[in-house]
Amino acid sequence: MHNPSSHPHPHLHEVDVTADGSAHPHVHDPESLRRIVNRLARIEGHIRGIKTMVQESRPCPDVLVQVAAVRGALDRVARIILDEHLTECIGRAAVDGNIEEEIAELKAALDRFLP
Repeated sequence: MHNPSSHPHPHLHEVDVTADGSAHPHVHDPESLRRIVNRLARIEGHIRGIKTMVQESRPCPDVLVQVAAVRGALDRVARIILDEHLTECIGRAAVDGNIEEEIAELKAALDRFLP
């Protein structure tokens, strides 16, 4: 498991609010964040391309193929985020003694994420 204190500049961001209203900080490796942001930027460009296809009245099957590609790319990003959460955040919560809270937050997020 990656030790966030071993990285010289971990990135701290707040992603959720706990039941008591306090922010729940997550520390992630900057390189991992960069990879995720780059993937999202490519997806963003792909979506703009789909928008152009629609504006140009391109054939519906062609548009649908591109939509499927974006959905797959988003699924891959979600998988990366979930994998990192399980290894980093859940692992850290186990060490910090708040694993039940972290698992409850993950379950709530998965309820919104999964159909």
